[in-house]
Amino acid sequence: MGTMIQRYQLTEEDFRTPELAAHPKSLKGNNDLLSLSRPEIIKQIHREYLDAGADIIETNTFSGTSIAQEDYGLSHLAYAINFESAKLAREVADEFTTKNPSKPRFVAGAIGPTNRTASLSPDVNDPGYRAITFDQLAAAYAEQVKGLLDGGSDIILVETIFDTLNAKAALYAIQEVYEERGIPLDPQEGGIPIMISGTITDASGRTPSGQTTEAFLISVSHVPLLSVGLNCALGAKELRPYLKVLAQKAPFFVSAYPNAGLPMNLDSMTKVPMKWQIKSEIL
Repeated sequence: MGTMIQRYQLTEEDFRTPELAAHPKSLKGNNDLLSLSRPEIIKQIHREYLDAGADIIETNTFSGTSIAQEDYGLSHLAYAINFESAKLAREVADEFTTKNPSKPRFVAGAIGPTNRTASLSPDVNDPGYRAITFDQLAAAYAEQVKGLLDGGSDIILVETIFDTLNAKAALYAIQEVYEERGIPLDPQEGGIPIMISGTITDASGRTPSGQTTEAFLISVSHVPLLSVGLNCALGAKELRPYLKVLAQKAPFFVSAYPNAGLPMNLDSMTKVPMKWQIKSEIL
């Protein structure tokens, strides 16, 4: 979604709705906000993925929590961003399903990792400090889940997990919302499926917060998931050994959507091709 949006070469004004015309902070780069300010662009990107054969499209909500939106002074719009993003994806998915009922299309409500970590200190001089608590994360995720469900998501996808404690807060929030709404947790019992996707950032096979692939799997296996997998960071070849671990150990389906490849040195300035840059939100 991010690279597709970059192709439009949008300006600051593209990210502003009439209500945000005088907003004091810069909004350029807040891609989730485009679901409110330029919905036609987001719908067109969804169509391109469906035209290419995708069965599932993700909502434009990678940074859709009130925590991530705080950087832009837009925490109050978190629910609206998720609701409208899911609604847009739902409309396009239904459009394609109507054209070809034998190939139904589905909407995955995307939940990103936020820009804070519950496991690590952002202050090297204070290793015990945390910029966020589990309860704060859970509350923000619950708001996001409600918006994604109300907008029509078929699946909830917790993705690009760099800190499993953040992911566990998301899973806790999902369980709370499901219980509140009477939604079965197990997809085999008619519940709305939950997908989990972590990220491995180097050849050691660990997440950025230090867990091995198997440890990551164990940490999230208390929930009856539809699938567990890996995305972002490593290329397909480099990701294969860690997907093999999941395939051997996981009692769920296994998913994968790797980057095009690892960064490589092109010259003495170590330029990195755009297609190999990982999502900046987790750096």
